Amino acid sequence: MNFLSLTGIEFKKIHRSKILLILLIASIILWIPSILNADLNFGMQAEGISPENNFLIQGFLGMAWFMYPASMVVGTVLLTQTERGNNGILKMLALPVQPFQLCMAKFIVLLFLAAAQVLMITGIYFISAAIATKTQHYDFMLSPLFVWKEAGWIYLSSIPMLAFFWMLSVCIRTPIFSIGIGLASIVPSVLMINTKIWFIYPMAYPFYVITSEYGKLASHITTDAIKLVPWVPIAAICTCLCFTISCLLFGQHERR
Repeated sequence: MNFLSLTGIEFKKIHRSKILLILLIASIILWIPSILNADLNFGMQAEGISPENNFLIQGFLGMAWFMYPASMVVGTVLLTQTERGNNGILKMLALPVQPFQLCMAKFIVLLFLAAAQVLMITGIYFISAAIATKTQHYDFMLSPLFVWKEAGWIYLSSIPMLAFFWMLSVCIRTPIFSIGIGLASIVPSVLMINTKIWFIYPMAYPFYVITSEYGKLASHITTDAIKLVPWVPIAAICTCLCFTISCLLFGQHERR
């Protein structure tokens, strides 16, 4: 069985799961407070940011800090559980395929799920901005190019974080522990982005990216600019290390 066929099988599996539905519900929930409290954006003009920019940034801050990472924690565990339920992993390992290939295929599916949620959240932003525009009689709609650029930055910066979450789900067989550790790892992001070594903590990457953008849009708020060095090299090392560990340990328990 070639790698493309294996990846296709993995994509078919998520059609029978509720992962995409969970991601959609989380994406909708994220923007509900922004719609209900749209009038509060006018009070942020004292910080030097326009209401429409604040509407987007506040939503993306909530996305980057908790909703998106938390959804991915749950998503990674659900992906691994699709194999562990009814010993499905044993059936997959019985196929003419290497365990590391199966691990890679599942990680590609995880990257797809992450991209899907970012697309959902961004798409719902436009709906939310349209609703806020109607209720507040003020144009909250921003340029699609600008919005998609910010969303793209969040997604790209989250890849090392996804590799870490995937490693957790592979290494920790008990779902509740895997989810608990994953969620707990999200919380320190708020503290890490305020340190000079934030780049060693992958879970802080998406939040740091959008916080840095906040400083660009708000003239009275100062945030550190993103420095690609040493961030990119460290991020690449973290991603490769977590993914390598995942491939080495994937299915190891079942092969004993």
